Amino acid sequence: MTLAIRLDPKLEKRLDKLAKETGRTKSYYVREALLRTLEDIEDYYTALYRLENPPKRYLTMEEVLKKNGLENPLGPKSRKKPRQAGRGRKKARS
Repeated sequence: MTLAIRLDPKLEKRLDKLAKETGRTKSYYVREALLRTLEDIEDYYTALYRLENPPKRYLTMEEVLKKNGLENPLGPKSRKKPRQAGRGRKKARS
Protein backbone atom coordinates (compact mmCIF):
# COMPACT_ATOMS: atom_id res chain seq x y z
CA MET A 1 0.00 0.00 0.00
CA THR A 2 1.24 3.45 -0.82
CA LEU A 3 0.55 6.38 1.48
CA ALA A 4 1.46 10.02 0.95
CA ILE A 5 1.92 12.26 3.99
CA ARG A 6 2.89 15.88 4.47
CA LEU A 7 5.66 16.56 6.94
CA ASP A 8 6.83 19.72 8.59
CA PRO A 9 10.11 20.76 6.86
CA LYS A 10 12.10 20.36 10.10
CA LEU A 11 10.73 16.87 10.65
CA GLU A 12 11.46 15.93 7.04
CA LYS A 13 15.08 17.13 7.43
CA ARG A 14 15.51 15.00 10.54
CA LEU A 15 14.04 11.99 8.76
CA ASP A 16 16.28 12.56 5.72
CA LYS A 17 19.37 12.85 7.93
CA LEU A 18 18.53 9.67 9.85
CA ALA A 19 17.89 7.73 6.65
CA LYS A 20 21.18 8.88 5.08
CA GLU A 21 23.23 8.17 8.23
CA THR A 22 21.84 4.67 8.68
CA GLY A 23 21.39 3.58 5.07
CA ARG A 24 17.71 2.86 5.60
CA THR A 25 14.76 4.42 3.79
CA LYS A 26 12.50 7.12 5.14
CA SER A 27 9.60 4.69 4.66
CA TYR A 28 11.32 2.25 7.00
CA TYR A 29 11.40 4.80 9.82
CA VAL A 30 7.84 5.96 9.23
CA ARG A 31 6.69 2.31 9.45
CA GLU A 32 8.75 1.83 12.62
CA ALA A 33 7.23 4.93 14.19
CA LEU A 34 3.71 3.71 13.38
CA LEU A 35 4.39 0.23 14.73
CA ARG A 36 5.74 1.65 17.98
CA THR A 37 3.00 4.22 18.57
CA LEU A 38 -0.17 3.03 16.83
CA GLU A 39 -1.33 0.90 19.78
CA ASP A 40 -1.01 3.88 22.14
CA ILE A 41 -2.95 6.08 19.72
CA GLU A 42 -5.67 3.42 19.39
CA ASP A 43 -5.91 3.12 23.19
CA TYR A 44 -6.16 6.89 23.56
CA TYR A 45 -9.00 7.27 21.06
CA THR A 46 -10.82 4.19 22.41
CA ALA A 47 -10.67 5.66 25.92
CA LEU A 48 -11.79 9.06 24.65
CA TYR A 49 -14.75 7.47 22.82
CA ARG A 50 -15.75 5.54 25.94
CA LEU A 51 -15.57 8.67 28.07
CA GLU A 52 -17.80 10.52 25.62
CA ASN A 53 -20.15 7.52 25.14
CA PRO A 54 -20.32 5.67 28.46
CA PRO A 55 -22.14 2.33 28.55
CA LYS A 56 -25.59 2.18 30.07
CA ARG A 57 -24.29 -0.23 32.71
CA TYR A 58 -20.95 -1.64 33.75
CA LEU A 59 -20.25 -5.34 34.24
CA THR A 60 -19.12 -6.65 37.60
CA MET A 61 -15.83 -8.53 37.82
CA GLU A 62 -17.74 -11.77 38.29
CA GLU A 63 -19.76 -11.11 35.11
CA VAL A 64 -16.59 -10.38 33.11
CA LEU A 65 -14.91 -13.55 34.35
CA LYS A 66 -17.99 -15.69 33.69
CA LYS A 67 -18.46 -14.19 30.21
CA ASN A 68 -14.84 -15.11 29.37
CA GLY A 69 -15.02 -18.59 30.89
CA LEU A 70 -12.62 -17.74 33.70
CA GLU A 71 -12.70 -18.35 37.42
CA ASN A 72 -12.24 -15.68 40.03
CA PRO A 73 -8.55 -15.91 41.02
CA LEU A 74 -9.51 -14.85 44.56
CA GLY A 75 -12.05 -17.66 44.89
CA PRO A 76 -15.71 -17.29 45.77
CA LYS A 77 -16.80 -14.24 47.69
CA SER A 78 -16.31 -14.72 51.39
CA ARG A 79 -19.11 -13.62 53.68
CA LYS A 80 -16.87 -13.79 56.75
CA LYS A 81 -15.46 -10.62 58.21
CA PRO A 82 -11.67 -10.47 58.17
CA ARG A 83 -9.97 -11.16 61.50
CA GLN A 84 -8.71 -8.17 63.34
CA ALA A 85 -4.99 -7.98 63.95
CA GLY A 86 -3.90 -9.24 67.35
CA ARG A 87 -6.97 -11.34 68.07
CA GLY A 88 -6.76 -15.07 68.58
CA ARG A 89 -3.12 -15.07 69.71
CA LYS A 90 -2.05 -16.31 73.10
CA LYS A 91 0.09 -14.02 75.16
CA ALA A 92 3.65 -15.14 75.61
CA ARG A 93 4.50 -16.18 79.19
CA SER A 94 7.51 -14.64 80.75
